[in-house]
Amino acid sequence: MLRSQAQKSVLYGAILGDGFLQKTGEKNARLRLEHGYKQKDFLLWKVKMLAPFFQGKPKYIQRIHPQTQKTYRYWRIQSQAMPYLGRMRKIFYPEGKKQIPFDVAKNLTPISLAVWYMDDGYYYKRDKCSFLYLGNVSQSEAENVQKALKDNFGLLSRVKIKKKGFAIYFSPEQTKNLHNAIRQYVIPLFDYKLSS
Repeated sequence: MLRSQAQKSVLYGAILGDGFLQKTGEKNARLRLEHGYKQKDFLLWKVKMLAPFFQGKPKYIQRIHPQTQKTYRYWRIQSQAMPYLGRMRKIFYPEGKKQIPFDVAKNLTPISLAVWYMDDGYYYKRDKCSFLYLGNVSQSEAENVQKALKDNFGLLSRVKIKKKGFAIYFSPEQTKNLHNAIRQYVIPLFDYKLSS
């Protein structure tokens, strides 16, 4: 289905990040990508990288939050449903809820880490440190990511508890190493997430 290792890495990083695999029948799933209004370029880059999955163009959506009355503007695209994505869904949603696979290290490449960081990473310019937000995962999943980052990239990090779940923290020194590992794959839109 995917012709190159780079495409597989982008898909893996996208699912680890903000991508959602929706079940469609017993064997199939589709990939849904959504990005804020100002991140259309990132969505288009993912769609280009994962061209075998997509037909058509992203849709612009405007939604008003029922409680806050705040307007959310974003872009969405959904792939075709297919068995390949169904198999990926079994890996990432073994019991219906999204999880970080136990063997995450096996498929964590510089490209997949870059995509994940563009989705869920943050660089604190003042303190020169970085975070990779994991969200509502278990502590063992977070520690597994920490180990994968050490094994695959030599990155030393700490697991921290934040308001919305766990995050991986990189010290200023390790932030430099992280950014050097992914810099060539980070698109210009996200230069602000990298140290200079």
